[in-house]
Amino acid sequence: MIPPQEASARRREIEDKLKQEEETLSFIRDSLEKSDQLTKNMVSILSSFESRLMKLENSIIPVHKQTENLQRLQENVEKTLSCLDHVISYYHVASDTEKIIREGPTGRLEEYLGSMAKIQKAVEYFQDNSPDSPELNKVKLLFERGKEALESEFRSLMTRHSKVVSPVLILDLISGDDDLEAQEDVTLEHLPESVLQDVIRISRWLVEYGRNQDFMNVYYQIRSSQLDRSIKGLKEHFHKSSSSSGVPYSPAIPNKRKDTPTKKPVKRPGRDDMLDVETDAYIHCVSAFVKLAQSEYQLLADIIPEHHQKKTFDSLIQDALDGLMLEGENIVSAARKAIVRHDFSTVLTVFPILRHLKQTKPEFDQVLQGTAASTKNKLPGLITSMETIGAKALEDFADNIKAILFLQQLLDFQETAGAMLASQETSSSATSYSSEFSKRLLSTYICKVLGNLQLNLLSKSKVYEDPALSAIFLHNNYNYILKSLEKSELIQLVAVTQKTAERSYREHIEQQIQTYQRSWLKVTDYIAEKNLPVFQPGVKLRDKERQIIKERFKGFNDGLEELCKIQKAWAIPDTEQRDRIRQAQKTIVKETYGAFLQKFGSVPFTKNPEKYIKYGVEQVGDMIDRLFDTSA
Repeated sequence: MIPPQEASARRREIEDKLKQEEETLSFIRDSLEKSDQLTKNMVSILSSFESRLMKLENSIIPVHKQTENLQRLQENVEKTLSCLDHVISYYHVASDTEKIIREGPTGRLEEYLGSMAKIQKAVEYFQDNSPDSPELNKVKLLFERGKEALESEFRSLMTRHSKVVSPVLILDLISGDDDLEAQEDVTLEHLPESVLQDVIRISRWLVEYGRNQDFMNVYYQIRSSQLDRSIKGLKEHFHKSSSSSGVPYSPAIPNKRKDTPTKKPVKRPGRDDMLDVETDAYIHCVSAFVKLAQSEYQLLADIIPEHHQKKTFDSLIQDALDGLMLEGENIVSAARKAIVRHDFSTVLTVFPILRHLKQTKPEFDQVLQGTAASTKNKLPGLITSMETIGAKALEDFADNIKAILFLQQLLDFQETAGAMLASQETSSSATSYSSEFSKRLLSTYICKVLGNLQLNLLSKSKVYEDPALSAIFLHNNYNYILKSLEKSELIQLVAVTQKTAERSYREHIEQQIQTYQRSWLKVTDYIAEKNLPVFQPGVKLRDKERQIIKERFKGFNDGLEELCKIQKAWAIPDTEQRDRIRQAQKTIVKETYGAFLQKFGSVPFTKNPEKYIKYGVEQVGDMIDRLFDTSA
């Protein structure tokens, strides 16, 4: 049983706890009420915020869209303004660049080409967008002026800086391949490096933007002149060296300094110094052409577009190559005349030159690779001409010169030769022969040799289709034989058995002159008295008579021109004979033409007398005076 005090105490404790719990419950209830109130307030606030957000969204979205449109419009405006600035810049190109274009590209090529690029873009813009604009004409005109200035600058740079290669440098270049002492290659600087780069830039611009190929013609003309002058300068160097020192540089003499030889060359038998100079000069000029042409191609390859290089190079070398070929043909022509004159030393010039041409031909062929066939064939053609004339010379020496030279040398051994011939006479058994008998046998032998020589000449003369040329050939040879017989006293030996031999040769010579003179009949027959119409003075000419007179004048003029052109190239080495033949022919033709002109020169046979009366009498004489003279 619980004591009453403890029960009372527990009740108070329980009552206190209950009260405490009630207070807690009351606090919780108050807190819930406050929380509900806060929740209601928050819901109200959120509802209000949502409402405001919706209102704000409804207000902002149109503004945002409007702002986007405004931004887009602003961007379009900016782009438009940028395009306008770009377009407007084209309208300023002409004024901005005119001063630079007017002053030209000299000394400021990069700036100039930059201005040309601006002008070109302006031209393209106006052509695409405003072809009727006056601005198009302005920039097109400015572009053309600029292009012309660049062409002019190209020409100016090439002209001012292209220099003739000195003879000494060329000789060093030629000897570089053979000189074992040469430690470094000889190089040619045709243009300074800075100038070369400018020329290359202009060339490329003209091809790419200027659509112009004229500068290539300018290039080859300038370089062609320098190449030709360089080779001619080398030739002059030889002549000056020979005249000052008496000894030109010769490839047979190894000199360290080509322009100042230190050793006198050995004189070739039967040759004179001038022939040696001409031969050596030509040989060196041929080698110089090969080396300089190689160097020219290297330069050209940097400046001229690849697909134009071969053609431009072909044009560039023509003058120098033609000069060499012409000189070579002149050597052939001189040799041909020398054969007629039996000039042994002159003909000999062909042989060293021919040898050098054949040795140089592989290099020639390599240099000319890609050029036109006509260019490639020039050297082979010259070689063929020299081989032909050389073979003819050898044949001629065997048949003509050696016979005469042999007979002249035989004079020193008359008695021995006569005795040798007498010993072969089977009719005589004597061991000694009279000098008269021996002399007669030697005379007979000489006449036999001369007879064979004459037959040989007659046979050779038949190869000439023109009877007049055949006559000149025989005249020259007969005259040569006669002069040789007279100079060497062979004529006295010949006269032992043929007393009329000298007269016979003179008659042969005269016969050939008469045969030659008959070639002029086709000219003089037109105007000969026997072939002229007869008419009454003062009576008007009939059409037929006028036509006949016209034909006579025309026939004479054409025949005269044709014969003079052909016979100018023929040769008569003997000056006295040449003058005599020309004078005789001149007298005949002048007299005939003078009579014809006096009779018909003032007759009204044509309204254009200058068409038919082309020559005066003295003019005709002057034309005949130039016959047999290839230098005229």
